[in-house]
Amino acid sequence: MNKNQIKGTVKDLTGKVQEEAGKLVGNKEQEAKGIHKQVTGKAEKRLGDAKEIVKDAKDAVKDAVKHR
Repeated sequence: MNKNQIKGTVKDLTGKVQEEAGKLVGNKEQEAKGIHKQVTGKAEKRLGDAKEIVKDAKDAVKDAVKHR
């Protein structure tokens, strides 16, 4: 797991809590901010996922070249 995956997951979870807290107290602004955090958190996690895929592919190519 890389830092983008971790930060994104934390931001997504924080956003869920904020959204639910906003619903609980009837604060639409807090709900919206929570939803926004969730979206940005998911995007950051997907960026981290993509970085991991690229890293794994790079490592696979290095291994393949090394074993020739």
